[in-house]
Amino acid sequence: MLKQKILDRESGIITYGITPPKKNNTEEKIKEISQKHIERISGLDIDGLVIYDLQDEKDRNTENRPFPFIETVDPQTYSENYLKALKIPKIIYRSVGKYTPDQFCQLISPIPGQDAFSVFVGAASRNQTVLLKLSDAYKISQDTNPGLVLGGVAIPERHMKNADEHLRIISKINKGCKYFITQAVYNVEAAKDFLSDYYYFSKNNNLKMVPIIFTLTPCGSTKTLEFMKWLGISIPRWLENDLMNSEDILNKSVSLSKSIFNELLEFCREKGIPVGCNIESVSVRKVEIEASIALVKDIKYMMKGI
Repeated sequence: MLKQKILDRESGIITYGITPPKKNNTEEKIKEISQKHIERISGLDIDGLVIYDLQDEKDRNTENRPFPFIETVDPQTYSENYLKALKIPKIIYRSVGKYTPDQFCQLISPIPGQDAFSVFVGAASRNQTVLLKLSDAYKISQDTNPGLVLGGVAIPERHMKNADEHLRIISKINKGCKYFITQAVYNVEAAKDFLSDYYYFSKNNNLKMVPIIFTLTPCGSTKTLEFMKWLGISIPRWLENDLMNSEDILNKSVSLSKSIFNELLEFCREKGIPVGCNIESVSVRKVEIEASIALVKDIKYMMKGI
């Protein structure tokens, strides 16, 4: 059970991340996409499904977005109305800034007899106008649904600038977060620096560490690579060079992702940091989606006996 693994601070949690279909699709098309999701995911041995709640990040990055932003179906709606056949826990992302306090309160209200999982996401930048602050969302959650299995976002790349990402997650733990899912990881040094500071701060302050679930994202084209960089994913120059000059960028990125996660896995094992993995695809291309599905199985094998 995902809930128990999280509450017991276990290593080895594996999730798969998807984006709901675009809101401008016809009902028939949404059903078609959901059926493909069900077929692909039902055969995976995973602990949970992550369903993202996208927001336009133009306030964070003024450069032209490689792919236009189109609003997607609400993640909770997609889960309840289209993915019922998937009998696995679903972690619902919530970009909290687009909701009023009353709307948000209704969204996260408990449903008797059901475990609910969510990850709250704050503003894309300080310049973004929001209806609800992340700190207020945590407060509403504690008051409205203290049983919500709440997670947060961790961004190891941010640690390179201010060296305070571990303090951010400690603060979020104090506000109710019981696990963290990272942005896609391609910079292993940034991730290890963050983990090291998280580990020693926790050790020196007698704090119990919660699971850190690292996200891996196969990259199958230069366009996808460009989009990942636009999103703020840190890709070291040497790694970008390897991808750009590879005869098969997709296989190269999958190989690099496995190598990165194996290094993080060993680092966490040595220090007793609870670690998991979330595999996603930011592309709609079939070949990249299939690569992400295959990657789940490879990561599952890597984490055996953890």
